[in-house]
Amino acid sequence: MFRFAHPEYLYLLAAVPALIALFAWALHDRRRRLARFGDPETVATLMPDVSTGRRKLKFGLFTAAVALLILAAARPQFGSKLREQKSRGIEMMLAVDISNSMLAEDFEPNRLERTKYAVDKLFDGLRQDRVGVVVFAGDATVQLPITSDYRMAKAFARRISPSMASVQGTSIGKALSLAEMSFSGDGDASRVIVLITDGEDHEGDVMQAAERAAEQGIRIFTIGIGTPEGAPIEIGGEFVKDEKGDMVVSKLDEQMLQEIARITGGAYIRATKQSIGLDEIVRTINEMEQSELTTMRFEEYNEQFQYLVAIAFALLLIGFWLLDRRNPLLARFDVFRKQHTEETNEKPL
Repeated sequence: MFRFAHPEYLYLLAAVPALIALFAWALHDRRRRLARFGDPETVATLMPDVSTGRRKLKFGLFTAAVALLILAAARPQFGSKLREQKSRGIEMMLAVDISNSMLAEDFEPNRLERTKYAVDKLFDGLRQDRVGVVVFAGDATVQLPITSDYRMAKAFARRISPSMASVQGTSIGKALSLAEMSFSGDGDASRVIVLITDGEDHEGDVMQAAERAAEQGIRIFTIGIGTPEGAPIEIGGEFVKDEKGDMVVSKLDEQMLQEIARITGGAYIRATKQSIGLDEIVRTINEMEQSELTTMRFEEYNEQFQYLVAIAFALLLIGFWLLDRRNPLLARFDVFRKQHTEETNEKPL
C-alpha cells in the first residue's frame, strides 16, 4: 500500500507549472530584446557558442529537482502488512453518565465537565491497556469501541455531552450490560468497567447487570460524583422543575454504587472537588493481574523520501556543472545543433 504521510505538501506542486510559465516568458522577453540589435541570423554569427538548448536543459533539471523535493517533503511511504503486537494490560470500559443530572453544579463547572477533564487525564496515564467508552442516560450508546489509540480516545471523550442522549433519565443497568458486551472478545483479557455517575437510577435492573458481570469475571469500579446534599440542575439558564413546579435537586446515591462494586469485587470511590477518583482506581487496576493482549496493527511504513532527495540533488549537481555555452570538447558531436536556428536570436544580457 502506498501513501503520503503529509499529503498537504502536494499542493506545492502547483508551483512547477508557474516556474515553467515564468521561464517561457523569460525566453520570449530575451528574444524580443535581441531583435533590437538586428536580424537574428546575423546576430547568431556573433555568438556561435550560445546554447538555448542547454539553458532549457538546466531549467528542466532544476524543475524536476524541485518537484522531487516537494514529493519528498510529502513523505511517500510503502507498507500495509498486518502484524500481531503483544502487550500486557487490561481492557477497560468507561461508562459515563450524560443525563441532565450531571449538569448539577455542586462540582465546578458541573459534574459532567469535571468528569471529562478527569477522563482526559486518565488517558494520559495509560500505557498498554485498551479502553472504550459507553455513554448513557435513559439509554446507552457505545461512544468509542475498545481501542489502544489513546489520542482518538481523548478526542471522543471531549465530545461527550447530554445532547448525545436520545432518551433522558438514568439507566445504569443498560449501561453496564452494553459495556459488558463491548469488550474485544479475548477471553483471556482482564476486564474492568469504570462507572462514573451520580447514582440516580430510574430503571431498577442494576443489580442483575452487576451479577452478570461478576459471573463473567468483570470487575466494576464505581465513582460517585455529586454530594449527598445535592444541587439544582440548570439547563439553558433555567433550573429544572418537577410537575409540581418545585426545583429538582440531584443527589448522590452512594449505597447502590457501593453494592455494585461489592458484588463484582471492585471498589467504590466518592469523587471530591479535588479529585474525581480515577487516579486511585487506576492504581488499584495496575495492581491487578494483567493479561497478554493481542492487537492487530499495520506494520510501520517504509520511508521512500530519501531516494527522491538523492535524485533531486543529483539533478541539481548536473545542472550546476552544465555550462550555458557549448563545450568545445563536445562541439564535434553537435548535440544541440538542431536547435541552432531558433537560438540564434538570443544573447545574454
